[in-house]
Amino acid sequence: MQPMIQFQNVTKSFGTQVVLNHISFEIPAGKLTVILGPSGEGKSVLLKHIIGLMKPDEGKVIVDGVDLWSLSDKERTEFRKKFGMLFQSAALFDSMTVFENVAFPIREHTSLSEEEIKSKVLEKLKMVGLEKAIDKIPSELSGGMRKRVGLARAIALEPKILLYDEPTTGLDPLMTESINQLIYETQKKLNGQNSVTSVVISHDVESTFRVADLVVLLYRGQIIAEGRPDDFKNGKFTHPFVKEFLRGHFEKNI
Repeated sequence: MQPMIQFQNVTKSFGTQVVLNHISFEIPAGKLTVILGPSGEGKSVLLKHIIGLMKPDEGKVIVDGVDLWSLSDKERTEFRKKFGMLFQSAALFDSMTVFENVAFPIREHTSLSEEEIKSKVLEKLKMVGLEKAIDKIPSELSGGMRKRVGLARAIALEPKILLYDEPTTGLDPLMTESINQLIYETQKKLNGQNSVTSVVISHDVESTFRVADLVVLLYRGQIIAEGRPDDFKNGKFTHPFVKEFLRGHFEKNI
C-alpha cells in the first residue's frame, strides 16, 4: 500500500540551528501515527512540513503521492483541503456558537444548503458527544469540550488526513484520558466510513501508547526510533535516549 506521507531526506535549518537533519520516514495510510519527542525538538516544524506551510531546505515531502513543493501556491492551498487539524488551543472563534464554529469550514468550502449544513454539523457533533452544546459559545465550555468542538470542526469536511497538535497539553489527567479515548474512537469511526490517516504531535508518552498504531520518536532533529507501541515496550530500540525518555512509563498499565 502507498504510504500517505513520506519524508525523503528532509533537512530544515533556521540560521545555524539544524531542526530537521536529513530525516526519512513514512506514515502509513489509514493508521494513527504519533510523532513523539521532548518539547523543542522540531515536532511542530515537522507538522508544518506535512501541511505545506514550510518548505524543506533539502529533500521532499510527498503527501498522497504528491510532492507538495511541485505545486503552485494556489494548488497547494487547494491541496490543503485534504487536511483537518485540531490545534493545541482548539482555536475556536469566540463570538460564534458551537454550531457556527463547526459550520464555518463547510460554508467556506462547499455550496451545501443550510439544511444540509445543519445535518452535517449535527453528525460531527454527535461523533464527539456534544450535540447538546450546539448553541453554546466557547466561553461556556470546559477545556476538554472546546477540544471536542475543535475536532468536530476538523472533521467537518471529511478530510483524508487528520492532524492533532499536542491534543492533551494543559489538560488534567481525567480530561487527558477523555481526549485520548476521543482520538481513538474518532479514528475507528472515521475508518468505518472513509479511510483517514491521523498524525498526532505529542510529548505525552502515556497518551501516545494509548492511541498509536505507529510511533516515531524525534530527537535532536533525527528519527531515532520508529515502530509499533509493542516494539518500544519490548526494548527493541537501543538508542540511549529511547530508554531515558520512556523510563517509568512501561511500569504502568498503559
